[in-house]
Amino acid sequence: MALLEKTVGQLLEDQANAYPDHEAFVYPEKELRKTYREFNELTDEVAKGLMALGIDKGDHVAIWSDNKPEWLESQFASGKMGGVLVTVNTNYRAQELEYLLKQSDSSTLILAEDFRGTSYIDILKEICPELESSEKGDLQSERLPFLKNIVVLSEKSYPGCYSWQDVLDMGMTIKDEELAGRKASLSHKDVINMQYTSGTTGFPKGVMLSHDNIVNNGNQVADCMRLTEEDRLCIPVPFFHCFGCVLGTLAAVSKGATMVILEQFEAKKVLQAVKDESCTALHGVPTMFIAELNHPEFEELKPTTLRTGIMAGSTCPMEVMKSVIEDMGAEEITIAYGQTESSPVITQTKADDPIERRVKSVGRTHPNVEVKVIEPATGEEVEPGIPGELCTRGYLVMEGYYKNEEATEAAIDPDGWLHTGDIAVMDEEGYVEITGRMKDMIIRGGENVYPREIEEFLYQHPDVLDVQVVGIPDQKYGEEIMAWIIPKEGKSLEEEQIRDFCDGQISKHKIPRYIHFTDEYPMTASGKIQKFRLRENALEMLNTNRT
Repeated sequence: MALLEKTVGQLLEDQANAYPDHEAFVYPEKELRKTYREFNELTDEVAKGLMALGIDKGDHVAIWSDNKPEWLESQFASGKMGGVLVTVNTNYRAQELEYLLKQSDSSTLILAEDFRGTSYIDILKEICPELESSEKGDLQSERLPFLKNIVVLSEKSYPGCYSWQDVLDMGMTIKDEELAGRKASLSHKDVINMQYTSGTTGFPKGVMLSHDNIVNNGNQVADCMRLTEEDRLCIPVPFFHCFGCVLGTLAAVSKGATMVILEQFEAKKVLQAVKDESCTALHGVPTMFIAELNHPEFEELKPTTLRTGIMAGSTCPMEVMKSVIEDMGAEEITIAYGQTESSPVITQTKADDPIERRVKSVGRTHPNVEVKVIEPATGEEVEPGIPGELCTRGYLVMEGYYKNEEATEAAIDPDGWLHTGDIAVMDEEGYVEITGRMKDMIIRGGENVYPREIEEFLYQHPDVLDVQVVGIPDQKYGEEIMAWIIPKEGKSLEEEQIRDFCDGQISKHKIPRYIHFTDEYPMTASGKIQKFRLRENALEMLNTNRT
């Protein structure tokens, strides 16, 4: 399959020409609908507005918001005028925001007024007290010298800030010829997107992604889903993460499909949107699908039109996958695996893969992508069936970490292989199974224990809703195993019931020594469970019990 040589902007323009009257996106909660022609024209207006703000090709434009229409418009508008869109985690607070804006050299910040009860405006004022007395477009911040433009997604007026309408009005001063010239100056090899890694092992790093990276990845993701212009994809995952803005928006636009977008995830709203808009595809992390399947009104809102979608973001429990296929009707749902540094998808199951493959593996390598599994200590490729670190090479590998050559060289070797840090097993047919992160692997008494294996087993218990397994330091064995379990609603479980369930079914050294029942897990805004926090919480509990 030949790679596309298009910018993000060209991708949208091509679909506007092919399917001008086809719905491009729908916001059910806002009763907002735009055709591909309207969407394309709107993003031209936004692109002119960004140019009128003085944003040049290659300048960094940060966006801090949930999945608002302006986020979507900014993604494709920046793809037309060459500003690099820097995506900001919606959970960020003052210290994290200051670090990102400073490290990314962002000249412009587009932000929502608030998110889930937290005032983004107040946080910004905390790190930019000069905002109150600044002129629009001329912020003079001591802590953030690069930052000049603040755009608030609100009709309300704020000192020193542009409104979204201001940006659109300013864009009217930019001639069509100027925008056409800017578009012509862009290359599909340019960096156009920057996403910050979660920072679980240190300060977040800015992953630089090109048009080539994300346009092709979105297109190949869509191919695995058999997505066409007839499909309607529900996107409840956040745009600031690759899941939302590559597997979601770019995959849909690459085929002219309709995006049905929710600003924030709520299980009932997702089920309602899928039903009302006759969605054929649905994206989500496992915890989202679990919430939908277990919603009290699931039977009433049960999907009848779903065909495909993607479950990704963290390991996908087999029992959940089966329920999505059988109870939600998404018979062609796929599993995708990757990371931000690989744009993000490396491997994916296909719609016609047998169910066993779709519940036990993360599929096979995408076209135009190389994958190998190596012994971490030696770098030698291992035989099929042997666990090792997964490495990948091809168009999908990031351009590097922004202003961080040392980290870039540590992640990408001299031969161009990106080292993922994930433990994988590849079989003879090329199907890959991810058994954990190298740092999550538990070494108990010299035995390698993979949390995923124990999690999959415990999911089979009829009263277990969700389970996460982590390693806890232990004087005798080096590490011991702890299971954090969320029981199903209305069910109460005892530790001994879980151990009895394991007894005789899995090896004794794999039976969790510690079992803790909980209502929820610590999570990132993109839906990834933070196992390092579970380990920290476990240590605190154990230390408290010992004193």
